[in-house]
Parts: sequence; C-alpha cells; structure tokens
Amino acid sequence: MNQTENQEKILLEVKNLKMYFPVLGGVFKRKVADVKAIDGISFNLKEGETLGLVGESGCGKSTTGKCLINLYTPTSGQILFNSKLTGEVPVVAVKEGSTSVKVPAFSIPTPLKVDIAQLNNNQMRPFRSEIQMIFQDPYASLNPRMTVKDIILEPMSIHEPDLSHAQKEEKVALLMEKVGLSAEQALRYPHEFSGGQRQRIGIARALATNPRLVIADEPVSALDVSIQAQVINLMQDLQKEFGLTYIFIAHDLAVVEHISDRIAVMYLGNIVEIAESEELFQNPKHPYTRALLSAIPRPDPVNKREKRIVLEGDVPTPLNKPSGCGFRTRCPIARPECSKGVPETIEIKPGHLVACPYHDSYNKN
Repeated sequence: MNQTENQEKILLEVKNLKMYFPVLGGVFKRKVADVKAIDGISFNLKEGETLGLVGESGCGKSTTGKCLINLYTPTSGQILFNSKLTGEVPVVAVKEGSTSVKVPAFSIPTPLKVDIAQLNNNQMRPFRSEIQMIFQDPYASLNPRMTVKDIILEPMSIHEPDLSHAQKEEKVALLMEKVGLSAEQALRYPHEFSGGQRQRIGIARALATNPRLVIADEPVSALDVSIQAQVINLMQDLQKEFGLTYIFIAHDLAVVEHISDRIAVMYLGNIVEIAESEELFQNPKHPYTRALLSAIPRPDPVNKREKRIVLEGDVPTPLNKPSGCGFRTRCPIARPECSKGVPETIEIKPGHLVACPYHDSYNKN
C-alpha cells in the first residue's frame, strides 16, 4: 500500500452516535428526563490524520471522546473501528457495509470492523492497546503513588505480557526520551514534575501500547501558553514518527488550527460543520462557526478582520434542547422553519459539510 492509499484508509467511522444521561427524580428515583450530551453525530477519520473537535464547554466534546474509547456506553449509534487485531478475542463485530452481526466469542473473522459501541469492558480490553487517551488534567490523570516508570510500565504489563522485564524497561527509557524526559527521572513521582512534564508522562503512557488512534481530550488547556506550544509540537513529531491518528479535542481554535487536518465544530451535542482546517478558517459557513472564528484574538492590528459576532443569550441546556435546530435560539439568521426539524448536513463542496440550509443568506456585514 502506498502512502496516498494509506492516508485515505478509513480508521474510524461514527454513525448517528447518541449519548443520553438519565435524570432521576421522585421518591422511587424514576427517570424523568434525559441529558442529551451527544444527539446524533456522524463522521469518518482517516488513518494518519488529525481531526480537531471544537465547541463551547458543555457541547459534548469530551463525552464523544469517552464514548469512542468505551469509557461510556453510548445510548445508540455505531463506532466502527478498523482493528488489526487477529486471533482469539471475544468481540462483537459488524461486516463492511452491513448491519450489526454478533460474532462467536474468541474469534475475530477478518476483515470485519469492530463496533466499539457494542462491546462490554472485557470485550473492549484487547482493543485498548490500539486506542489510547491523553487526559485533560495532568495533575489528576497520574497515580501519585506510582513512579513514572511504573506508570508507563502498567499498560505494557497488560497488553504486552510477552515482553521481558529488560525489554519493558528499555521501552520505558525510549519513550521517556521521545517525549523529552530523561531516563534518570523514571524513579521519580508525579508531584516532582511540572504540569508540562506530567503531560509528557501521560503522552508516554499513551504510546506504551503502540496505539493507532490517540484521543487527546484538551491536553494543553491546563498548561501555560509557552508550554502548550511545546506539547503540540511534540505531538506532531510523534505522529510523524509513529504514524499516529489523532482526535484532538479543544475549545481553543488557534491551537486546533495549528495541529488539525480537518475540524469538526460541535454545538449542543451536534456537529454543525466539518471541513479541512484551512477551508474552515477561510470559508466558514455555519453561523455558529462564524461566531467562534470572529472571537479569535488577532495580533496584527493592520490587517482588517470581520466584525466580532456576539451571540445573544446563553447556551440552552441539553436537558431541554430547543426543537429543530439547537442553535436557532441564538442564531442571527434563524427562521420559523428552523424549529420544525433538525437540519440535514449538506455537502457544499467536497469534504465541507454544514448543517444549515440557510448558510448562504448570512450577511457578513
């Protein structure tokens, strides 16, 4: 397979994914409502690319990441992962282009795609070597009772039991070197490191199982700006060296623009626009995307920029979403028809999708 074909290979397909959290009330604690954290999102992820996932706090970005790695069991939808694992592993899989098919335990018939949404914890365990996560808080995501060496060794002990102790220690030293730490620091504890160094330890831990997909949940939001740039550059270097695929979750559009090949914009549990990074920044179509981009500070006072778009009102609660388009209560081009149904995603040009039938009527002035 040449490099072009490899880049076009689909690693992950998400189809109509929903994640509802029940709200219990009354004396008998019965379900009285649902918090619709994710309300039907779909996207593909190519092997070797970086997909940025952006939006305001509470829009469902982190919940999406946790569903993709099976920390949450989705309410409905499919998460089809193109796994390379073979052999005797208990899974539930789906055939290419067909409905879900239960596969007998302890076998992976190739070339089937695994539906992560249908796996329980035991069934998901083998696939965690291929999908890893970098968490937002470098202070809370590391066990304070474990040394750095033990933190990085733990996933190897689970997913690579055939490695000898000497091989594992050699790999720990190599990973620490790759993320900019010295092997002499392996016996230290997390509290002896700065926030940026802790996040590097988290990255080394994520790489310990040789993953193909890494989900980065706001990995630099808790770091100083200068340290953010170092971590972002490190992640890009590691992606090239190890052939990684990233889903980069963030609310800082400037950071996402720097690292992402494509960007998906989320609002209130839905994806409202997806496009290549340059296309999205140069030609945003959805009113919400325009508002987000207009809020980015520009250091150049000479170049003209669009007038700041200030959205009125607060983000509605996912407990009681507006009917139809979830953005219509704050949208400057909303029409009465927007309340009648969830807008379909339109492909306005190859690879540029927008969930707004009236995007062309937006007045830039």
